[in-house]
Amino acid sequence: MPAPAAGTRPQLVTPARVFGVVVTLVVLWGLSAHLDRYITPERGLGYALGIIGGSMMLLLLVYPARKRAAWLNLVGGVTGWFRMHMVLGIVGPVLVLFHSNFALGAMNSNVALFCMLLVSGSGLIGRYIYTRIYGNWTEQQETLARLQATADQLSRQTTTTAVLPELMGVIEAEEKRLFGGSANPVATFLRIMSSGLRTAIARWRLERRIRRMVIQAAGQSPTLAAHGSRLTATAYGYAVRRLDANRRVAEHRFYVRMFSFWHVAHVPFFIMLLVAGIVHVISVHVY
Repeated sequence: MPAPAAGTRPQLVTPARVFGVVVTLVVLWGLSAHLDRYITPERGLGYALGIIGGSMMLLLLVYPARKRAAWLNLVGGVTGWFRMHMVLGIVGPVLVLFHSNFALGAMNSNVALFCMLLVSGSGLIGRYIYTRIYGNWTEQQETLARLQATADQLSRQTTTTAVLPELMGVIEAEEKRLFGGSANPVATFLRIMSSGLRTAIARWRLERRIRRMVIQAAGQSPTLAAHGSRLTATAYGYAVRRLDANRRVAEHRFYVRMFSFWHVAHVPFFIMLLVAGIVHVISVHVY
């Protein structure tokens, strides 16, 4: 993700967040509204909600088909269908929950319901991983090559380290503490999940070490003593940029790997949902 421009604040209210809040409130209302008084799955509004929700989930197939078949450009662009895929993957299950009155039913209904919840939950996890790799829908994709180039460029900067020769070693020690270690997948997962807190602690340690280095250097040079505050800020800013760049590289690699694992699991989940949904519809209308 491109870093925000200086002086700007991250956008707190986005369409995706508003959509998420609205869906959450609707589901919470449905859980407590005793809908069985007004909606039945077999007829009327309840039946219609099941048909509409199921149809929305069938439309989820358009996005993967659109990615693979160029002749489907008649139905719209890949980006538009990706967004629609996200929306349908949430709205469809919500309508089915209302169709079922948020309650369990016959065995075939329960299997279809749990398959749907599994696919929907898997989709939310995939959405989170996707944003960690590519940013939000409207943001420019940030590739690993760009991230690595930024980290390498920062590593080659020596203006500050020429004045504070110990700074490079201190930064490299913090980077090793943050991003080195075991290749065990569980350890890697825990390391990435806690990287925000661990980076904040590393910044605090670096600031203390840099202040001590500047004080020691200033004791040997009146010129450095006159510009100690500026040197501290410059050195600390360089250290923070290096940590952040290498953190993004490590996170990008991890989430790309996670996304490939997620995709392998998500497709079978959807096939299970498709089969369970067909069986449910047939059993309801035949028996």
